[in-house]
Amino acid sequence: MYRPLHDGWTLTAVSDEVDIAGIPATVPGCVHTDLLAAGLIDDPYLSDNEHRLTWIGRTTWAYETSFTWHAGAGADRVDLVCDGLDTVATVILNGAEVAATANMHRFYRFPVRDLLREGENTLQVRFGSPYAYAARRRAELGDLPGAYDEPYQFIRKMACNFGWDWGPTLVTSGIWRPIGLHAWSGARLSAVRPVVTLDGRDGRVEAHVTVERPAEVPLVVTASVAGARAEARLAPGEHEAVLELAVPEPDLWWPRGYGGQPLYPLTVRLSEATEGGGVLDEWTRDVGFRSVRLDREDDAFTIVVNDAPVFVRGANWIPDDCFPTRITPERLAQRLGQACEANLNLLRVWGGGLYESTDFYHLCDRLGLLVWQDFPFACAAYPEEEPFASEVEAEARDAIVRLSPHPSLVLWNGNNENIEGFADWGWRDRLDGRTWGAGFYYDLLPRLVAELDPARPYWAGSPYSGEPDAPPNDPARGTVHIWDVWNREDYLRYGAYRPRFVAEFGFQGPPAYATLRRALGDDPLTPDSPGVLHHQKALDGNAKLLRGLGDHLPAPVTFDDWHYLTQLNQARAMAFGIERFRSLAPYCMGTIVWQLNDCWPVVSWAAVDGDARRKPLWYALRRVYADRLLTIQDSSVVVVNDGAEAWAGELSVVRRDLTGEPLAEGTFPVTVPARGTLPVPLPGALTTAADPAKEVLTARLGDQSALRFFAEDPEVAFPEAEFDVAAEPMPGGVRVTVTARTLVRELALFPDRLDPAAEVDDMLITLLPGSSATFLVRAPGGLDLAALTSYPVLRCVNEAPHSQG
Repeated sequence: MYRPLHDGWTLTAVSDEVDIAGIPATVPGCVHTDLLAAGLIDDPYLSDNEHRLTWIGRTTWAYETSFTWHAGAGADRVDLVCDGLDTVATVILNGAEVAATANMHRFYRFPVRDLLREGENTLQVRFGSPYAYAARRRAELGDLPGAYDEPYQFIRKMACNFGWDWGPTLVTSGIWRPIGLHAWSGARLSAVRPVVTLDGRDGRVEAHVTVERPAEVPLVVTASVAGARAEARLAPGEHEAVLELAVPEPDLWWPRGYGGQPLYPLTVRLSEATEGGGVLDEWTRDVGFRSVRLDREDDAFTIVVNDAPVFVRGANWIPDDCFPTRITPERLAQRLGQACEANLNLLRVWGGGLYESTDFYHLCDRLGLLVWQDFPFACAAYPEEEPFASEVEAEARDAIVRLSPHPSLVLWNGNNENIEGFADWGWRDRLDGRTWGAGFYYDLLPRLVAELDPARPYWAGSPYSGEPDAPPNDPARGTVHIWDVWNREDYLRYGAYRPRFVAEFGFQGPPAYATLRRALGDDPLTPDSPGVLHHQKALDGNAKLLRGLGDHLPAPVTFDDWHYLTQLNQARAMAFGIERFRSLAPYCMGTIVWQLNDCWPVVSWAAVDGDARRKPLWYALRRVYADRLLTIQDSSVVVVNDGAEAWAGELSVVRRDLTGEPLAEGTFPVTVPARGTLPVPLPGALTTAADPAKEVLTARLGDQSALRFFAEDPEVAFPEAEFDVAAEPMPGGVRVTVTARTLVRELALFPDRLDPAAEVDDMLITLLPGSSATFLVRAPGGLDLAALTSYPVLRCVNEAPHSQG
């Protein structure tokens, strides 16, 4: 019997400098959220409040509760089960120390039967300062290089708690996952680890079962799935069994876009092997039958599911909140739904965060979202000495066993950018022979994956070329991260790359206007007002935003211009890169955008901002990640078909003047097989403009289209935009139809400026004269129609100029 211990907790600062004692505490939770709920701190996400809260991570905290217990329950054993302690914890029951821990990523089980008292009991969990712990370890080992001047590599804790170039420094402590008492007798299932594979078209399950059994009575273990059943007997002294089940031709689990996601409950029961012996313990998880491998032939990097190569249309995932207990199943469903609606098929759980909640992986299983799981090492040299070596092995074992049932999980990755840091960032000289994590990435972690999860591939790190001595960020081998774009280069440089797989690349843009306005008190709001700058964590970020506009867009004059143009430029940059890389398939077999989500309101690389609002980048991702894509590359139109059926038809390509009149045109019959790519070379009459400032190239195949101007927007002789707008109220919102009288470039609606709850179904649409676009605006509270159809809510590149203010 399991009894949660989530009620009646209080929080006290164990400090002479901090006078906080006995305030109500929420478990699971953390110190920051408890102090916020008590009204003792301001919201860390607003203005620059973050700066005034660094003392929290430098303070010792004590959580305490009391509970009643009665021995009459008849259990032989009682364990205190801690699913997550963040991080430097001492567990004290009735004044006796139960354990001391220092790993946020582990779960723990402590026998406490002998410490329990009849009646009232007191449980305290004391959390030492993460900073103090990390400082002690750094003093013992010497400093190690990292991307930030914070000691995150010296403590097994979510690294981005210590701040990142998109996140605040909010160093947490607390009981962050469930805690409770488990009373049991006879025996229990201490671990069940299913290895689910395919043998031809038949499903195969090896259920590796470990039993804890203080009583030496004969036991029987049974496993069942999809009508198959297996049984094993455990004689006294035996603690492990492997049960093999064969399932004839099960329905296969597929990534989204490739097929369905059928799941089968796998149940393991432990019983006494005596006549009439009852069930002692039971374990059930949903599993899916599928195979997965990594195709590395000729230096490729291709994820293959059920023998089908998958072009990865992915995004990197960071913790969705700095305080993970605020991430509810409903919030995860919304965020993963936004990923699916943007046509993603994979999320990479990035190594500066967490092994995510079981809810996260369950949702991915059901949605067909593939998961690439980093082990939590990022952007630093990590020590391999004790106690780290043992902690890393223990946490990895916990995580591999917990996550192995999930069919969505298709890759274990050793780290984020640490191999590159050692090779290319000057770490080698600074380390002078000291450990930096290589033993984890090249030995320990692959050995554990091979032992515990042999049906999944392991990759040592990202970027990585497949060999420890090879240049790690070689586009021609394995995975590459592309960061010269954004940091130094114009986004057109993506066109010079010919990568095998792009595991990380990104471009910044601000969050939605309503998100900025909620988070900041700046008046007026400007690109360099104090709050905006505080919520821009990237080095020289705002200057890079302006530099990134380059020749592509006009220089902003007002804040509204800056907001629209930098958001638009982010969307264009990423669309340009993805179109380039998709056009190279099957040589290139994946792109993973940095990043899908944000953890707070911030100027960043995310497609969905910290208040869950979709930025223009999200709409661009939905277009360029669609199954079918037309992209104009150099002197060709590349027809990309990542759907399950062939795509055939007449490709129409027209060179036009800016009034829409044809100057040259051609039609090309095309047939592109499923999962195929076809470049269609164009004649010079179509690719060469007589006047680049006054012409545009358009392509259409079925309901897909593409266009390319022959000059950058500031050099194009755009007419001042003229269009007719009809706004019609409808249940739950407004239907807005825009009909162009002239060319209208990158039309967008930002209804959140009028109502923070309002959102639009599409944006960034270029209209030729005479064409129309209809936008559906969801606004349950209604909107001012005149404001909805006017500047700065309705925007385009070639609109009439507006004065400052």
